[in-house]
Amino acid sequence: MTTAETYGAPAIWLIILALGVGTFFLRYSFLGLIGDRPLPEWALRYLRYTAVAVLPGLVAPLVLWPDATGGQPDPARLAAAAATVGVGLATRNTLAAIIGGLATLYGVLWLLG
Repeated sequence: MTTAETYGAPAIWLIILALGVGTFFLRYSFLGLIGDRPLPEWALRYLRYTAVAVLPGLVAPLVLWPDATGGQPDPARLAAAAATVGVGLATRNTLAAIIGGLATLYGVLWLLG
């Protein structure tokens, strides 16, 4: 059975609407209610690490369990991840790291056929 058959269209739209309203109020509580006041220094210090924490969380499953290989790690993606980290540490440049990882991924995929 699919989700549409289990819940029905009105229930699915109600869930989508409820999630949208909840998301709005969650963001509004942070941006609308306290958006005009300065944040404490400790909060600003922690917010600097948000992108650094989120990006690996998004990328790691794609490297370790890629759908393209049926969930099995492969040398091309592992090499691309290592190259990205290496170029990023060497240059301290995000764009250079992304381009280095991209070039490594496509290069190794091309070599392996």
